This record gives sequence, structure tokens and C-alpha cells, in this order.
Amino acid sequence: MPTVLVTGASRGIGRTTSLRLAAAGWDVLAGVRREEDGAELAALDSRITPVLLDITDAAQIARVAAEVTTLDALVNNAGVAKLGPLEGLPVETLREQMEINLIGHLAVTQALLPQLRASRGRIVFTSSLSGRVATPLTGAYNASKFALEGAADALRMELRSWGIRVSLVEPAQVSTDIWHNADADLDAAIASMSPAAQELYRPHLAGFRRMIPLSQKLAVPADKVARAIEKAITSRSPRARYVVGLGPKAQVALSGTTPTPVLDAVLRKATGVPAKA
Repeated sequence: MPTVLVTGASRGIGRTTSLRLAAAGWDVLAGVRREEDGAELAALDSRITPVLLDITDAAQIARVAAEVTTLDALVNNAGVAKLGPLEGLPVETLREQMEINLIGHLAVTQALLPQLRASRGRIVFTSSLSGRVATPLTGAYNASKFALEGAADALRMELRSWGIRVSLVEPAQVSTDIWHNADADLDAAIASMSPAAQELYRPHLAGFRRMIPLSQKLAVPADKVARAIEKAITSRSPRARYVVGLGPKAQVALSGTTPTPVLDAVLRKATGVPAKA
């Protein structure tokens, strides 16, 4: 049976994808950061083998790469979203955002490419509509996903010589902890800002908070994303990008044809950015 490694498998998209692929007959290596999360997954399906993998930990990545002898697909899924205005976010928060959502994925990919080259395997990156369209107060997350899209595009061309296919999966809002905990995450972001930045961006932050319930309602089930990931690793001719949902597909199309000033105005209004400070 084919073997796949899924990072960020403790919850959300990664957990759902692991269970879906195991049910479809894959042997799943589920990358988790806590042993208890791995044990819970393994109890749900015997095809799932948990592996401790923090994608920012070089030693853990090296250990997993040494232990995995064969691999047919890699799903780079782990990720976080840091909220807040770019001016107000601490630089260490920006570094953490990029380290997890970009550098960690590339580190795991580099470590496992020998196995994927041997199998002529597949690589999937869980990206986001936020890697195509930027919005206020998600700039750090946008930057990480825009960068991930560029890296995946380059890898897709670089690795084609060995028959390794690379795809991006691009959902918008997904019913996972990122949106379930959005209010608390926004509170934490505000607490990390200086008092001056909090005061400057008070209307922006209030507008963003008002938008959270709508985003939670629009969020699609994680299994919808997992289905797209499964297509990317099983299709004979995988696409470069899988945009998840009709709404995101429409947004991508409109963003490519809408004049930038108009698109900016729409996105500012949608996210509650005041017309004047």
C-alpha cells in the first residue's frame, strides 16, 4: 500500500486528511507535536502511525527522514495564522509566522526528497486563498502563504525532471481552530502590541472582530479540503492548484480582473477598515 506523511495531523485539516487517506487504503504517517494526539489518531485507524514532528525542529525532521524508508506522498499541512496589523506585530511574531508556514515546510520537503524521488511521488502544500489575495490584519499570514505559493511553483518545475508532481490546495475559511479560536487569537495579538499601536489601530481591530462571525459561518468543513488533497495525490494528472469551494474560485477570478483600487476598497470595507483614521 502507498505511504503518505501528513504534517500538522493533530487537528483540523491534517487530522481529517489523515483519517480520510487511511480509510482509502493509505498507510499514513501522521506528524504530531504531542504523543497523546498521535495515540488518539492511531486508535481511530490502524493504518495511521503517529510520528513526533515539529516542523521547526531540525532534529525531529532529521529523525523522521532517517526512519522513513519509503514514501509516496508528502502533505505539508502544518500552519498557524498570526493576526494583527503589520506595523504592530512584534518582529519575532513575523519570524515565527514565516518559520512555520514556509521554512518548516521546505525543511521537511528537503529531508524527504530522496524517498519521494525514488517513488516518483507527490508533494502537496496546504496553502490558502490568502496566498492569492491579501486582506487587512492578516498580512503576516498572507506573506507566509504568498511565499509558500512561490516556493511550490518553483519546486513544481524543478522536480518535474524526476517525475515528482507538486500541487497547492487553496481553501478560504475552513472550520478549524484557526477560525474557532479567532477571537482569542485576536485578543492575544492585541496584547502583544504596544499601547500606541493598539490605540492607532483600535477601529481596524474592532472592524476585524465584527467580521469574525461571518467568516465562521462561511467556513467549509475540513473534509472538503481533505478531498482536494486526496485528488492531488491520486490523480493521474494532478493540477498545480486546487481552489476549494465555489466562493473562493469566484474570488480568485474577480481578483485577477478587478482594478487594484476597487479591489482594495472592497476588501477594506469587508474587513472593517475605517475610511479615515
